[in-house]
Amino acid sequence: MRLYLSSFRIGNCPEELPRLLGGRTRTALVMNAYDFQDTDSRAASTQREIAELRSIGLSPEELDLRDYFSADRSLRKTLENVDLVYVRGGNSFILRRALRHSGADTLLKELLAADTLAFGGYSAAAAVAGTTLRGIGGHIDDPDHIPAGYPAGDPLWDGLGLLPFAVAPHYRSDHPETEEIEHTVQHHIDHHEPFVALRDGQAIVTDDNGVRVVG
Repeated sequence: MRLYLSSFRIGNCPEELPRLLGGRTRTALVMNAYDFQDTDSRAASTQREIAELRSIGLSPEELDLRDYFSADRSLRKTLENVDLVYVRGGNSFILRRALRHSGADTLLKELLAADTLAFGGYSAAAAVAGTTLRGIGGHIDDPDHIPAGYPAGDPLWDGLGLLPFAVAPHYRSDHPETEEIEHTVQHHIDHHEPFVALRDGQAIVTDDNGVRVVG
């Protein structure tokens, strides 16, 4: 399984991301964790993410998971034609809803296990890749926020389980959420949950050599 999960944006070791792809560049940029923002803010952020990914030689196009919430559309063919799914940070619970309602959560685990693509991103992407969102809810992200166009339902508290631990991004960093992350870390300690706290600039990399933190 090939993963590049950063605390904030592309991190201090961006060369690790194209290395995982072995020269392949087709990138699906998922912006759905940012669906709580207004249209103009979301569009501006999308362009910034695209520019950053292009700066390291990738070829990104947005993949809006909301387009696949309808049961008559399948995401499989789209995911089978990309080399990397890269996910912007934002609200972890909105991202988790988008992954569930589009079927991406199941498909990503299947395709990552088959090693047909890699998964990357930052902040909410790293949190969702872990085992649980319990430490994030209430301290960082609103679990009950449901953007327009999303089906109603209770929050999803489980991560994708791509990593065998929870992830606490922005740990002791120059980031607005860094103080709240201390509560997240304490939650994991109090509940005896394995976790990794990432400082901004750091990233978790998973490949044939195992799991490591870089940056």
